Amino acid sequence: MTFDVTIPVLNEAATLEQQILILFDFLKKNYPQPDQWRIVIADNGSTDRTFEIAEQLHKKHSDIVPIRVPRKGVGLALKTSWGQSKADMVGYMDLDLATDLPHFLQAYDAIANQGFDIVYGTRLHKKSKVVGRTLKREITSRVFNFILKTYLGVAFSDGMCGFKWLRREVYQPLYDAGAVSDGWFFSTELLTIAEWKRLKMLELPVQWTDDVTSSRVKIGPLAKQYLAAMKVLKGKKLLNC
Repeated sequence: MTFDVTIPVLNEAATLEQQILILFDFLKKNYPQPDQWRIVIADNGSTDRTFEIAEQLHKKHSDIVPIRVPRKGVGLALKTSWGQSKADMVGYMDLDLATDLPHFLQAYDAIANQGFDIVYGTRLHKKSKVVGRTLKREITSRVFNFILKTYLGVAFSDGMCGFKWLRREVYQPLYDAGAVSDGWFFSTELLTIAEWKRLKMLELPVQWTDDVTSSRVKIGPLAKQYLAAMKVLKGKKLLNC
């Protein structure tokens, strides 16, 4: 099974090469078959040397592919990457590699060999291990996911974890049914609609190391965006699911 690992980036010149090469070495060691995988660096609006560094990495390693995204937005970066992909499996993780990389082996096996349509990481499962997370972030995450469960009627425990994988063939139906956000809410839309459509989903408890120093997420504005997006998504449920 072929796969694309998308890494959305924005002004990450300081750490891009180091982090991408860690991921590259991990994939090369565990999936040595030629042309089985790509790392797609989706640059959504960087103003520093991020894209230049991504191009330099591509010159050295053809399996590392940079793409430009028209404007800012994690969801837009993923849609742009996955819309161009020809791989059997697509997904994404954060550049800081907060989710321990061995979990990817579990995600790949679940889709390639166990018949799952979607695999997603969760930091809120009792078997998950989270390192370095502030109390504010923990409370915010739990409140958000509680609202998701009560308002949208979903069962997954963590809609915001940056570690999600799916069969590429299910992406377009999910998009058509309403997983269209250009922002952070896109990954939550994917899980919500996939659950409503009763796709075969695997919730994967993960070891997660929080990097609060690199986060650009502003909790207040993001919460307002999410609440508005939830209202829209609930309306789509009546139309499509």
